[in-house]
Amino acid sequence: MSNIVIPDGGNIGSASDPDALAISSSGIVTMASGNGYRFNSIQSFTTSGSHTWTKPANVSAVLVYVTGGGGAGGGGGTNTQDAAGGGGAGGTTIKWITSGLGSTEAVTVGVGGTARAGNVTTDGGDGGNSVFGTSGTSVYVMANGGFGGKDGNSYGVAGTGGSASTTGDINLTGGQGYNGGDDVGTVMLPAGGGGPSFWGGGGRGATVVGAGGDGANGSGGGGGKNNNNRSSGAGGVGLVVVYEYIQ
Repeated sequence: MSNIVIPDGGNIGSASDPDALAISSSGIVTMASGNGYRFNSIQSFTTSGSHTWTKPANVSAVLVYVTGGGGAGGGGGTNTQDAAGGGGAGGTTIKWITSGLGSTEAVTVGVGGTARAGNVTTDGGDGGNSVFGTSGTSVYVMANGGFGGKDGNSYGVAGTGGSASTTGDINLTGGQGYNGGDDVGTVMLPAGGGGPSFWGGGGRGATVVGAGGDGANGSGGGGGKNNNNRSSGAGGVGLVVVYEYIQ
């Protein structure tokens, strides 16, 4: 059988059959029952700050991943044997949204925490919160940034991970960083590594020969180390990813 022509607005099979297909006036094939969704497109926001999501034509549902920024590793401290804690990762909220979407929605991507020098008693910078949608609406989704690691003179305590919004379908707390040390008796001990986010691992802790590593998106930066003034790593910038579906 060939050359079957079905006009726009017609059905392939009975409309009451959940397995039937429908053709819209624009020629888009969907489930006749209206219960099926088909992937259409994706938009991602990977730079910190304010953005705008614009809903494509025919999109009626989105699967949103929102991750806060990662915390940075702490400064190394003032003593040769000091090593700082790594930063915590930002939380991640995942939400399926089928109603309440505007033609545009505000997006905020959280900043990554600011790195510190290896010879200061300054905690790593905290990560910023990431948001999809406007506060107070049914599509509001937020994930909090991770916390910076403590400096080497504060026992090198790691930063904790950021929490996720309780409004999500899946709510994941960011990974905690790893502890460094404070006057532990050796200059060879590395600083603590950064905590991992949903998207990747944290930065490595500083050593006597290298600075702390930066975190991947939403992950924590590695702690700094006083010996040889090895700076900490910055927290990874947050991330908002929107998978778009038509029905």
